[in-house]
Amino acid sequence: METSQHPIHSGFGEHTTAREAAGDADLTGKRVVITGGYAGLGLATTRVLAERGAEIIVGARDVPKATQILAGIPRVTVRPLDLADRASIDRFADDMLASADAIDILINNAGIMATPLMRDARGYEMQFATNHLGHFQLTNRLLPALERRGARVVSLTSAGHRFRGVDFDDPNFLSRPYDKWKAYGQSKSANSLFAVELDARMKDRGVRAFAVHPGRILATELVRYISIEDLIAAGIRRPDGSLDQNSTKTVEEGAATTVWCALSAQLDNLGGVYCADCDVSPVVPDDSKSLTGVRSWAIDKAAAERLWELSERLLAV
Repeated sequence: METSQHPIHSGFGEHTTAREAAGDADLTGKRVVITGGYAGLGLATTRVLAERGAEIIVGARDVPKATQILAGIPRVTVRPLDLADRASIDRFADDMLASADAIDILINNAGIMATPLMRDARGYEMQFATNHLGHFQLTNRLLPALERRGARVVSLTSAGHRFRGVDFDDPNFLSRPYDKWKAYGQSKSANSLFAVELDARMKDRGVRAFAVHPGRILATELVRYISIEDLIAAGIRRPDGSLDQNSTKTVEEGAATTVWCALSAQLDNLGGVYCADCDVSPVVPDDSKSLTGVRSWAIDKAAAERLWELSERLLAV
């Protein structure tokens, strides 16, 4: 498979922090849009980019909560955004395009994980709808502003992509039994494939896209639906329930690859790649049990194009 998916030996590693990844970047005059930038990895990312001088717009489902949490961080604006609600995404995008001539960085950070079966108002499975379709719609609506100064688009995926590729025949679990981990894996594979196809379509217009696996970070709200038994079954905890401290990251370490993909000059001529530990990840065998590396189905160019077409049909755009 022809791919740019090869480590570049960046000099960073799994315990690099977001501040270290940002280096001495000066983001004065730069505009950043981030979904869910008020909790967990998103909050850590918002703090570091704000420290570097960026103007940041946080899309938040819970505006009062986000406003309270972000109150002490300069140049941050909170606007309502529900990624499972098409009208909410359109309102957010319309507001952004009316108020901002350019967006320099878009970080598709928000997400949900291993939820019970839930559906949005259209009947779409909620993890696929929120993690992928919502960000697909948002990014495409913001393209005029992203093109203006050649933005980077960073979408958070996960090593959980290993659980499942995209089921193009039944992405919404209408005819197959629901499995929360397969649904999560499908949505995370979709996040990676979206970066592949977005980059292919937009790189000639200056927009580059990256997929980021932040690593194992358990101190976030992402795990709110998950029991200890679930974590053991998913290989995230040991059979006795204990946690391998060497295999987990702090939130600041987890946000590092997002910041690196958003800012690093090492990626100036790259795009459409899956990254982790502040480097481009290697491709691993599809049956690998490892948490490192990316499976071929999550970077396959034909699958990425097929997902784009499916997403357009599901969103009627």
